[in-house]
Amino acid sequence: MLSVAPALDVPRPDYAHDWALVDVETSGLVPRRDRILSVAVLTFGPDGTQTGEFSTLVNPGCDPGPVHVHGLTPERLAGAPAFDQVAERVGALLRDRVLVAHNAQFDYDFLAHEFARARLRLPVTQRLCTLALNRRVEPPTDDLSLASLAAHYGVPQTRAHDALDDTRVLAGIFRASLTEAARLDLPLPLVPCPPRQDPQFAPNPPKTPCAFRNPGRLEPGGPLVQGMKIAITGETTTARAELVGRSVGAGLNMMASVSRHTSVLVTNEAASASAKARRAAAEGVPVLDEDTFLRLLEDVRPGTPHVKQSPAPTAPPATAPAEAPAPEPLPVPARTEPAPAAVTTPPSAPTHPAVAALRRRRVLVLGGTHEAASAARVRIVERGWAAALNLSASVTDVVLLPGGETDRRMARVTALELPVHAPDWLGGPPAPETVATPARTGTAGAVLPRGGVVDLPTLPSNGRWHLGASWARQSDCEIDVVAFVLDEDEQVSCDGDFVFYGAPESPDGAVRLLCDGPTEQSVTVDLTVLPPAVRRVAIAAAIDGAAVFGDIGAVQITLAPGSDAPVTAQATLDAATSERTLLLAELYRRGPLWRFRAVGQGYDQGLEDLVRGYGVEVK
Repeated sequence: MLSVAPALDVPRPDYAHDWALVDVETSGLVPRRDRILSVAVLTFGPDGTQTGEFSTLVNPGCDPGPVHVHGLTPERLAGAPAFDQVAERVGALLRDRVLVAHNAQFDYDFLAHEFARARLRLPVTQRLCTLALNRRVEPPTDDLSLASLAAHYGVPQTRAHDALDDTRVLAGIFRASLTEAARLDLPLPLVPCPPRQDPQFAPNPPKTPCAFRNPGRLEPGGPLVQGMKIAITGETTTARAELVGRSVGAGLNMMASVSRHTSVLVTNEAASASAKARRAAAEGVPVLDEDTFLRLLEDVRPGTPHVKQSPAPTAPPATAPAEAPAPEPLPVPARTEPAPAAVTTPPSAPTHPAVAALRRRRVLVLGGTHEAASAARVRIVERGWAAALNLSASVTDVVLLPGGETDRRMARVTALELPVHAPDWLGGPPAPETVATPARTGTAGAVLPRGGVVDLPTLPSNGRWHLGASWARQSDCEIDVVAFVLDEDEQVSCDGDFVFYGAPESPDGAVRLLCDGPTEQSVTVDLTVLPPAVRRVAIAAAIDGAAVFGDIGAVQITLAPGSDAPVTAQATLDAATSERTLLLAELYRRGPLWRFRAVGQGYDQGLEDLVRGYGVEVK
């Protein structure tokens, strides 16, 4: 049995859990499709004493995938048991324990699918991600990969991508991370895990993307044109599946809902009171009966194909030049204040301080009213520094506003001997950049103001971007992060392009929602999988309950080319007072480039209005 001494020495009672540390090697990255090739579990008691260990290779019954990564050839796996033969033993080690893993949702989702295939329940009710824990701790490392954290915490690593060795490394990292989190008085990012007893939580097969641009509405007496958005409501003489199939075959874009961009609504009930018919009447969308539509379907005119953009030359991320403000994304009530234009950075001019590369200072604001704290964070960003939301190992300075002296974190600030400044420190001359706290040695990202934009570099082997959102801990409300995959009309092409907790992955797998903790959620976007029709991916947050974002305070967003990679860009967004829904950020096409914008645009209405505005059918 592995000895990991000494036992955990953390005084917080909320750290006292039975733990099951897990690592899996897999044939790919998609849990609903790919399989586990090996699994390792180490169990520990609340005092850190190891209580159990199990590891095994698993015969997946399929191609093992990237052998050059995990080294598990078909020959090595041939004599191994299938997962259903070891599932009960794995389940016994997980039962009544908190599952701990590096990028825990990945391991949890793979285990959930494997247990479902074995017709067993995954006995996990809580999980903890060491990536999320270290994002709170913010150690001075190049990135948050297992290898970098192992080097930082002095944990030896002998065989990367070996499940058992990775789990042993994870044990050392977890022990050191808990100790550091206790030193900073950080709550643990525990995530509740709902039961997943079958594979039906996987997304449906993707809708075939329409290959043509939307030409607009059907003209009176005119023909159908490829790319037109067609909705159907009510009973039809032709079987609905056949009608849809013929329409798609002709190049039309079949939609599940009606919006201002719908080309025509097909219905045999002109006076229908359905939601689609009511919306069509309100928006002035043309209406056809089934016979007329079938007649026009015999002669659909050619449309304009979506052109797949050629990749831009590989380049480091750069602050984008000024451009006209983005068009209003949806017809919802006006935001409380206009969003600023993109940051102006003439090619020959020095970098604007608001988007300068992240320097060594990371400043935490304590106390003050919401408006005063927001103004202080704006001044921090204007100086090219980063505004921290929580006390972490990377915080270099603290600004104390009225009332901040009673903040419970002040005791830790004093113990850590961090410099504490009065509010006028932010208005004085620039302070020296050299500070006692070490910075990460890797290249840090741009610090964006609200409305700031950066161009994304072309990554030759990985188009997957990780957009994180985090906020201060709240006990009386929940925040849900959502994503919308949008076409040139700022509309979803199908309801599956609305990604939320109940449907955490788009049908094609390009956009996925991850829950990393009670105050941290993220969205991954694979630009190489998005169809050419997609022009924008919008990320938003909504409050469940009576609270507003003025009660929550600032929301921090980050962009990185991977969950454990160095940050490419970050921004701290302070909503006004009454918003219940907040557009956080967006990835969007600009010619051959993809860009990232920190939006920070709020709405007083709830999530349902935002969803309807983007063309999602709400029942």
